[in-house]
Amino acid sequence: MSRRILLIICIPVFLFACKSQPDNKKILPLNSMKLVLWDILKADELYTQTTIRDTLHKRVNENFLYYEEVYKVHHTNKDQFYNTYKYYETHPDQFKILIDSVVAYGDRDKVLELKHP
Repeated sequence: MSRRILLIICIPVFLFACKSQPDNKKILPLNSMKLVLWDILKADELYTQTTIRDTLHKRVNENFLYYEEVYKVHHTNKDQFYNTYKYYETHPDQFKILIDSVVAYGDRDKVLELKHP
């Protein structure tokens, strides 16, 4: 009797735990996420550089304004970006691919910028 109860409880738990595929509407594909993440990193760098140079003007949370611009350019929003980031963060094999592709994209961008300033 107790085995049946245990099976009845465990089977639904395993079925819900095995749900590894995300809702495609909420998760950005790897190539899109790579571009958004790269632009977010550039926006962070822009914010950091402007706050270092401009000591008289306090720039409190202006980086979020930059993020909103990035979201608009890539036709996404904050929630979708963070849901996607959490998804990739919980899937280390795909997260490594994402980070490696962002680094490679950044290297290519740097080379192109040096060739054509």
